[in-house]
Amino acid sequence: MGVPNHLNWLIFSKNPTVNSDFPRVVTYINIRLLSLYFLLRKDILNHRDILLISFFNNNKLFFFMNIYSDSSQSALKYLKNIEINIQNLLVMTRDFNIRDNLWDSLYPYYFSLSDDLFIIADSFNLGLSVLTNQVLTRYSDNIQEANSVINLMFMQFGSSKMDNHSIHHDWRLTSDYAPLTVMISIVEKHVQTKKYSIIKNSDEEHTFIKELTKSLRSINTSDIGDIAHLDNIVNEFTSSLESIWAKNSKVINIMVHSKSW
Repeated sequence: MGVPNHLNWLIFSKNPTVNSDFPRVVTYINIRLLSLYFLLRKDILNHRDILLISFFNNNKLFFFMNIYSDSSQSALKYLKNIEINIQNLLVMTRDFNIRDNLWDSLYPYYFSLSDDLFIIADSFNLGLSVLTNQVLTRYSDNIQEANSVINLMFMQFGSSKMDNHSIHHDWRLTSDYAPLTVMISIVEKHVQTKKYSIIKNSDEEHTFIKELTKSLRSINTSDIGDIAHLDNIVNEFTSSLESIWAKNSKVINIMVHSKSW
């Protein structure tokens, strides 16, 4: 049995090599976010129950991690035993299969595995996210099992924009699990609409060339004995070029067929 597919969503999952390696976690990315260049990073983490996804935002590389930890805590043991440094991991989330009074007020006990989970999160500079609403995350159809909170979110320490998440019980439908959401700010790409330019074969272009030629001829290059003198000459030319360009160029709107100069 496969996972649901839709044309508007990309699916990220590990390709199994054998039946025992069949993935138990999947990530969906909406195609409207394709400009952020999402990539499954099996080169960094390669485990059936862990998906590490990278993406670009404002020309910086970020990551988020989707985890399913089974009753044997295979994923957590894997993360605890490897040495890896992941910078800019924004979110580590999903089903950690650990009940603890730290995040489930209906559960009266403390579980020692929680310490391992916090150690792993801390190694990625992550802390347990604060809930905006105290709602259970897993709903059992077995009357012998209690409903619980086992789906968690860990987010970057010190982030003022990402310090809490929400649980949506009303989105659960027929699933055993309630969805978790967090807002991640995406920086809009700046699109240049204006630039300085000189019209080809214009009077301004002739004046620009004439003044630039005169400026170049006036630069004394007879004594370039060391790097300091060379830097002075380069700085003098740069300052002169910027001044002459600003004097003769003008601001124009960038069109579809505008040249780069």
